[in-house]
Amino acid sequence: RRYVQIMIKSLQIVTCLLFSSTSLLANAFGASSSKMSLALSKSVPTQSLSTGQKIPALGLGTYRSSPGPSTEQAVLWAFEAGYRHVDTAAIYGNEADVGSALAKCGLPRSEIFVTTKLWNSRHGDVEAACRESLRKLQTEYLDLYLMHSPLSRLRVSAWKEMLRLQEEGLCRTVGVSNFGEHHLRELEEAGLPLPAVNQIEVHPFLQRRELVAYCQAKGILVQAYSPLAKAERLDDPRLRAVADRVARTPAQVLIRWSLQKGLNCIPKSVSQARIAANFQVWDWELDGAAMAALDGLEARLVTGWDPVAASLAECDRH
Repeated sequence: RRYVQIMIKSLQIVTCLLFSSTSLLANAFGASSSKMSLALSKSVPTQSLSTGQKIPALGLGTYRSSPGPSTEQAVLWAFEAGYRHVDTAAIYGNEADVGSALAKCGLPRSEIFVTTKLWNSRHGDVEAACRESLRKLQTEYLDLYLMHSPLSRLRVSAWKEMLRLQEEGLCRTVGVSNFGEHHLRELEEAGLPLPAVNQIEVHPFLQRRELVAYCQAKGILVQAYSPLAKAERLDDPRLRAVADRVARTPAQVLIRWSLQKGLNCIPKSVSQARIAANFQVWDWELDGAAMAALDGLEARLVTGWDPVAASLAECDRH
């Protein structure tokens, strides 16, 4: 009994010492506890771009993330959860908030993949628009600069300017968003290099199979925005049946579907819990039956605008 009492006392002393040591370390590093957790984050699976650059397969989207502290906090939560890829745009009005999070997160800039977009009205002054985004994002270069849409008669000349910015190092890679096959062919027929990325709305309810196949055949990575269909179909019983079978959330299932299709994926959220849950998609897979069930959900559901379908003549009117 005496021996047991001595052992218990010894364990209590060791526990106190460990607690004290942890407290001392926390005090020594101050607010850097989040930075310590960031440093311990697992590496994120990446995909290769036609430029040779690697892009994290999953990123945080910020469309409709209100400008201000909520967007900054969402990006910081994403970095804490393990994300190393954030997507924004000049038209979103939140580039400065993303930039603030980049400055505060404690991660080396080289470990974060930053995307922003050129708005339609700036196709005539591409470099100035890019430099404004760089200033707001507090960075010297962009990992990916996208033309937000083809809705401009200056789209081909703007693409030439974006390629020049890539050559000069302001952008590591350039790409497009909301481009249909005919828009991409226009660039190719002008004798210009094709984009490394085409960011379009894709999810099981809007699969755009022909466009995705065309892009993949041309070496263009398809990046899926609104991969959760803006939560409009999370209660679909067919989706929920798959989610229940694999013991995951419907949102996780939609994200995993995109990844297994070879798409890059940028779900948006400002909820810490959802941001973390959306990232928990790496240690499990959807089997063939689950993928087939999700493939069967095609409904041509466009949840936002759709410049993908705009004719060249319609684009020229903007």
